[in-house]
Amino acid sequence: MNFTAPESLIFWTTLIFVVFFILLKKFAWKPILGAVKGREEAINDALESAENAKKEMQNLHADNERLLQEARSERDAMLKEAREIKEKIVADAKELSVVEGDKIIAQAKATIESEKKAAVADIKNQVANLSVEIAEKVIKEQLSNKDNQLKLVEDMLADIKLN
Repeated sequence: MNFTAPESLIFWTTLIFVVFFILLKKFAWKPILGAVKGREEAINDALESAENAKKEMQNLHADNERLLQEARSERDAMLKEAREIKEKIVADAKELSVVEGDKIIAQAKATIESEKKAAVADIKNQVANLSVEIAEKVIKEQLSNKDNQLKLVEDMLADIKLN
C-alpha cells in the first residue's frame, strides 16, 4: 500500500476517528446518556414540584379569599346588629336623657371595636398558622436531602464565624 500524502492523511484520520468512536461508544456513551437522563428526571421532578406548589398556593389563596369573605359577612352582620342596637339605644337615650344616651353609644362603639379586633386577631392567627405550615413544608423539602442539610450547617457555621 503505497499512499500519497493526502490519501495517507485521509486513511489515518479515518482510522483515528473509528478508534476514537469505538472508545467513546464503549466507555463514555452510557455514562453520558445516564447523566443526561438523570438531569432530565431531575428537571421533570422540579417542574412537577413547582406545579404542585403552584396548586397549593392557589388552594391557599382560595382559602384566604374564603376566610376574608366570611370575615366580611361576619363584619356586615355585626355592623347590622350594631346599627340595630344603636337605634334602640338612641331611642332609649332620647327618653332618658342626652347624657345617658351618649354614654350608651360610647359603650356600644367600644363593644363593636373589641369584637372587630377579636375577629381580626382570629384571622391573623389563622393566616399565621397557614404560613407556619407552608414554611414547615418548604423547610422539610429543602432539608430532605443530606447535601442540603450539610450546606445549611456549613452556612450557619460560616455566619457564626463571621460574628
